[in-house]
Amino acid sequence: MTTPLITADLVAVDLVATDRDDATRQLIDLLAAAGRVTDADGFHADVRAREAQMATGMPGGIGLPHARSAHVTVPSLAVGKVPGGVDFGAPDGPATLVFLIAAPDSGDSAHLQILAALARRLVHESFRTSLKDAPDAATVAEIVTREVVPA
Repeated sequence: MTTPLITADLVAVDLVATDRDDATRQLIDLLAAAGRVTDADGFHADVRAREAQMATGMPGGIGLPHARSAHVTVPSLAVGKVPGGVDFGAPDGPATLVFLIAAPDSGDSAHLQILAALARRLVHESFRTSLKDAPDAATVAEIVTREVVPA
């Protein structure tokens, strides 16, 4: 049995963040608490390095920070709902949904498949709305699993 990409403990439904770095760090802490990241600081440095190459904001209020890292044990997705929004460099303003994709350094292209599947769903307003309207972390994890994770 493989480890699920996302579980309720990897979802923050009411994330309050000062900036993208803070939002990312809070999601990394969820991954670390779940044993999916061995070194939160090391993974954060990897995500920051990736973010420095190109902003990961998408239209529709989406932040998609991601990195491959030696500090990640299994492909994982952490999600934050940020009612106040946080700037991820998207052309249309702050992100209210942040998806942190964490992939092992030694992994295959799994994180690219996750990124592609997620991006394909995120262009649909109905998908974004269903996540924003989800009442709790378990519902967010269930929606993402149903819509993004290959069967």
